Amino acid sequence: MDAANNEGFIFGLDIGTRSIVGTVGYRVGMERFIVVAMESIEHTTRAVIDGQIHDIQTVARTIAEIKKRLESRIHCDLTDVSIAAAGRVLKTKQVHAILEFPTETKVTDDDVRSLDMLGVEQAYDEIRQDTVEDEKKFYCVGYSAAKYYLNGYPMEMLTMHSAHSIGVDLIATFLPDEVVDGLYEAVEEAGLHVASLTLEPIAAIQVAIPEKFRLLNIALVDVGAGTSDISIVKDGSIIAFGMIPLAGDEVTEAIAKNYLTDFETAEYVKRQCERRKNVSFKNIFGEVIKVDQEEIASITESAVDEITKNVASRIIELNGDKTVSAVFVVGGGGKHANFTEKLAEYLKLPENRVVIRGAEVLTNVRFEQQGIHKDSTLVTPIGICMNYYDQKSNFIHVTVNDQGVKLYDNGKATVLDACISSGYSQNNLFPIRGEELHYTVNGEERLVKGKTGEVAIVTKNGKEISLNEPALDNDRITIRPSTKGEDGHITLSEIPECKDELTVTVFGKTVICPKIAEVNGELASPLYEVKNQDKVEVFDYYSVGGVLEYADMEKEDTVLLNGREAGLAAKVHNGDTIEHKPQPPKKEEPKEVVEEKREETLQEKLEKDPLLQPTKPLPDWMKDIPFDTAKLGSDGKIIPGMMDNRPLVDAPAAESKEISNPQMPIKPIEVFINGDVYTMPKKENPIFVDVFDVFPFDMSKAGGTRLITRINGEDKDFTQPLSDGDEIEVYWEK
Repeated sequence: MDAANNEGFIFGLDIGTRSIVGTVGYRVGMERFIVVAMESIEHTTRAVIDGQIHDIQTVARTIAEIKKRLESRIHCDLTDVSIAAAGRVLKTKQVHAILEFPTETKVTDDDVRSLDMLGVEQAYDEIRQDTVEDEKKFYCVGYSAAKYYLNGYPMEMLTMHSAHSIGVDLIATFLPDEVVDGLYEAVEEAGLHVASLTLEPIAAIQVAIPEKFRLLNIALVDVGAGTSDISIVKDGSIIAFGMIPLAGDEVTEAIAKNYLTDFETAEYVKRQCERRKNVSFKNIFGEVIKVDQEEIASITESAVDEITKNVASRIIELNGDKTVSAVFVVGGGGKHANFTEKLAEYLKLPENRVVIRGAEVLTNVRFEQQGIHKDSTLVTPIGICMNYYDQKSNFIHVTVNDQGVKLYDNGKATVLDACISSGYSQNNLFPIRGEELHYTVNGEERLVKGKTGEVAIVTKNGKEISLNEPALDNDRITIRPSTKGEDGHITLSEIPECKDELTVTVFGKTVICPKIAEVNGELASPLYEVKNQDKVEVFDYYSVGGVLEYADMEKEDTVLLNGREAGLAAKVHNGDTIEHKPQPPKKEEPKEVVEEKREETLQEKLEKDPLLQPTKPLPDWMKDIPFDTAKLGSDGKIIPGMMDNRPLVDAPAAESKEISNPQMPIKPIEVFINGDVYTMPKKENPIFVDVFDVFPFDMSKAGGTRLITRINGEDKDFTQPLSDGDEIEVYWEK
């Protein structure tokens, strides 16, 4: 049983502008074809215009009716159908492809097919490159090998020969997806599956120009209702395809406009005049009009002239800017009066070189159905059926995330092709690196690359696979799109220059100062996140005043910097030393003056010290108070020997007592650092950076992407004052 339909029948549909013709038959041998049944239904509306389906539902109903009629004739179900597309908006590419073998290999039929598919794929790539701005998808609807090569030399038949390489000159024809999709939708809506798809000129040439005639330079013109499709053969192969959107409808419209009739009446008049000398009809006013062939030929002369002029021009263009040796005309539109004569005139050929091909090219076709007249209108329908044997379906059907996808099958279709055909862009299929961050440090260009995103996860029929896996018919593909990575980012503290420190000796103590940085001319915190195109300046020096301020030391207007006197604005570099400026020695006074001043000072202290003043006698009202007064004399003075622990006023120790102004002691504060309690060094105004005096934390090496410094849950910088009980967090963010 054949793959197409039951009983080994091939079902072909010629979906034309004026009608749809269905043919059922089978091939005998390599050349003979038996037509079992044939049905034709004309459109009642303009459902198809210039060969392209506009009203899919109407066309689908007509196809379903033809299918029903044919099934009743052949008494079996029709499931698969071969179809052809008109050459509207077709694109043709001629390519040369080469298939190389690792070692000398005997060529098989599979090798030749692989070579053909390689050529089709190459043509397909060129089509996509040419139409990348249009964002259209194109499908291959036919290809033909013009010439084969064996190890670089022309060869008619490659099979069975041994070769290191084989090549082909191939012509492939493509149509935009809207044309192909319309055909598929209409056929599938009628309950049929597309078994093969070809181009109408290829189908016609299968019948009209046998292999033995293809050595000649012949053009085949299939004149339908909406389009005139052209194919050209030479040196045994098809060398070009073309189309013009002018055909029989232009003749019909000329009749309708001249006699004021509707389109259907004008079409009737045109067809009757092709078989009869006279025809009668009514115009839109109900008037009866009678015309003859000569009058109709005169009315339609300008339309025929326009069609043939454009066809001839296109033939010459496709044939390398020169005329052909002969032209075969098929299709109903070419049967109109003076068509072949006018075409011969524009091609500058004798009239007998431009002829209509009908019954004479159907000698190998036998019709079992009675009443079928062999003529040029049957060439394309028969050719569509014949093409099935040479060119099976060009497409496979898969689903991507439950969306149906029709994929051109070049023998190398992959899951990646299926995903792209379903609408996924490269950005969704491959991980994208985040945006780069560009900035400068001291005038030097710097770059931080973005992180790479996550790869797409693709499964086929439930199994995780790579995008390069082959795609087969009815595969179920799911895809989780890839992601874009994090943009490049960096903080000032992460810049290598900012990680360096200045070590300065200040008044005998070692002070380590972080580098100072400005961003776009303004001082910035180490936590500042650099933005794109920022200009960072990192200074390798401090001012004397800046060092003293950072070390929380009292500023002195003048110091010694590396042994030389310097002011607060002087620059301090790594390894420098700051010292106090020595004070000038005081002039010594004579010993007698010093002793005199010392005695005066001591006397003043004694006079002012309340503890050294003589005790006063108690007042009379305290005499009856019950406490021991025996230790006091009647004059109120202390009796000697009664106070062992208290020095007498006249004791020598009183002379050596030094009186000073006491200062309040600095009370240390306690803070929580990463959850643990730490006592801060005694300091009047502790700040955040003092934390590192008690908390072990290595800032010389980055332990993450960003240093977190928080006080009581808020981000703070190193100069933030600290209070007793503060909760501090210091860590590297990963």
